[in-house]
Amino acid sequence: MHPPIETDAVIIGAGPVGLFQVFELGLLEIKAHVIDSLPEVGGQCIELYPDKPIYDIPAIPVCTGRELVNKLLKQIEPFAPQFHLNQEVSTLEKQTDGRFLITTSQNQHFLCKAVFIAAGVGAFQPRTLNLEGIEALVDRQVFYRIRDPGQFTGKKIVICGGGDSALDWALHFVEKAASVTLIHRRDEFKATPQSVAKMRALSAAGEIELLIGQITGIESSNGKLTQIAVTNIKGTVQKITLDSLLLFYGLSPKLGPIADWGLDIDRKQVAVDTACFQTSTLGIFAVGDINIYPGKKKLILSGFHEAALAAFAAAAYIAPEKQIQLQYTTTSPKLHKALGVSPSTF
Repeated sequence: MHPPIETDAVIIGAGPVGLFQVFELGLLEIKAHVIDSLPEVGGQCIELYPDKPIYDIPAIPVCTGRELVNKLLKQIEPFAPQFHLNQEVSTLEKQTDGRFLITTSQNQHFLCKAVFIAAGVGAFQPRTLNLEGIEALVDRQVFYRIRDPGQFTGKKIVICGGGDSALDWALHFVEKAASVTLIHRRDEFKATPQSVAKMRALSAAGEIELLIGQITGIESSNGKLTQIAVTNIKGTVQKITLDSLLLFYGLSPKLGPIADWGLDIDRKQVAVDTACFQTSTLGIFAVGDINIYPGKKKLILSGFHEAALAAFAAAAYIAPEKQIQLQYTTTSPKLHKALGVSPSTF
């Protein structure tokens, strides 16, 4: 085992609330590492509605999920957080000195003084295709996430799904793959209208084969996937020869290992003290959609408020001998220096 990364805090979840938690901790001189199960920063905003408008962020009349994430990333730049993506926290153990030892699914280790669970509704896992024999092919010829687009160049690709991920990859591969077949269970798509229009134009031109139906069987030879069976709404079965099968059926949130950390759990959410958003374990805080308390509202702006109070509570927990003063970014020279800005003149 490599020596663990030692840091003040670890934030589990890189969605908007997790990103704002970085900012609030940074103002209090608390350094943080951020872990997320997804391959990019942004949480639900990026995975579920990157291009859909959000109207209830204070002082921002409208922005997309992606724009909000980009603004938050810009805001936390002065604090140089380190992100560890595409991995889940698998174990969390409190040490004799009060710190927490965290291990991830990629066998990374962290030793920290405080933990912030900002995991939204849980770690997102891909919805899978339930067919006998398919599990043995995952990450060989069957993929739920794409980590290396180059491996599909020149291949016969079948893509399943009707959302942004499915259509984005279909459009990406149309000039790179030997062939692209797009399968969706109905002739309506949840992707952006621009992507749907491009896909239909390429389908009409014969550059993408569009099939309306569902995969009902797979065929393999010597451990290698060779064909899939697609059944349409009339019950007609069509066999498709392929090299790779890319499945984008959406993501399903699961509480996962968090349920095994000895925290008080209520209806698959983490119970917290609303004075400081600490869990039943000292030093572990929960903010955003993952927590529950009387009157809880699952709003991004509520998560921002929770992150601020959790940061002050964590600062007192991490350094109880240090006096924590409330300072304002409008007037504090110390915060101006931390943020790398010049004081405003009025």
